[in-house]
Amino acid sequence: MQEHRQALHIAVIMGVSGSGKTTIGRVLARRLGWLFLEGDALHPPENIAKMKAGHPLDDEDRAPWLAAVAARIDQWRDDGKCGVVACSALKRRYRDIIIGGRADVRLIYLEGSRALIGERLAQRHDHLGRCSGRYDGCATRRGLGHRARSPPMRVDRVTALISIDREPIDVAGLTPPLGHSR
Repeated sequence: MQEHRQALHIAVIMGVSGSGKTTIGRVLARRLGWLFLEGDALHPPENIAKMKAGHPLDDEDRAPWLAAVAARIDQWRDDGKCGVVACSALKRRYRDIIIGGRADVRLIYLEGSRALIGERLAQRHDHLGRCSGRYDGCATRRGLGHRARSPPMRVDRVTALISIDREPIDVAGLTPPLGHSR
């Protein structure tokens, strides 16, 4: 019996703060002719104020934001559109909300060295939730496998693990074939 695989319609670009989710996501969306969403744009005003004040968000703060990201993904899917979403989604329960049982939504995880991420964060001046330039960023943002207490990634949901140690245009070119252009 031949295995049936759902066509990919949504790629969620995930990684820690400073990994290049937005930059690489935009390049990838442009290359594919897909829509692009910066997930942070869906944060409610209360979250934006909290992040701008330098306070990390907790799970309760993130709940409406995650629901909004999932709703946008569902809207695109219902409309037959393809898209790229830049979203940290570093906790398994966050990924479960955003992806859930959506077989046509896949993850692309951007990973980089602590030194490179720290360097990038130190250069940020106008980004939401600027988190002091530490690799780890805010308290609840954890990379996959970078900390002992982080749950392991469900590898079946990851389309690609991509190193960010090159130019964004080159990183976007490393993504596997994702489907068709629209």
